[in-house]
Amino acid sequence: MKYLHTMIRVQNLENSLHFFVDGLGLKISRRKDYPEGKYTLVFLNTGEESASEIELTYNWEQAEPYSVGRNFGHLAYEVDHIYEFCEKLQSMGVVINRPPRDGRMAFVRSPDLISIELLQKGNPLPPKEPWVSMPNSGEW
Repeated sequence: MKYLHTMIRVQNLENSLHFFVDGLGLKISRRKDYPEGKYTLVFLNTGEESASEIELTYNWEQAEPYSVGRNFGHLAYEVDHIYEFCEKLQSMGVVINRPPRDGRMAFVRSPDLISIELLQKGNPLPPKEPWVSMPNSGEW
């Protein structure tokens, strides 16, 4: 058995692609519009061979926001430098819901409120301001 992907429904495809591609650095592996069903599927991954994917499902006529299911936990990604990565996301207007106070872990949320865990590759970085003093914000 091979793990293939996790599907999440998105309200605004362009906002979601901005977050996942421009923010997190994922790459679009394939995209397909289905006019007869009025939806678009976009698959994203890290670009590594055999990488698992995220499937963004965009239903063209979905007017109401999707409810947030608490039975879904989060997506997790390893990053090379957690402080620099969080600074980049902040510069894009992304709220750091759980700052990397420990130099190891942070949480953010996608435009559709999907929790994303960011983990420092290797050993934690030394604690650093402003992260050490930054409080949690909202849910994550």
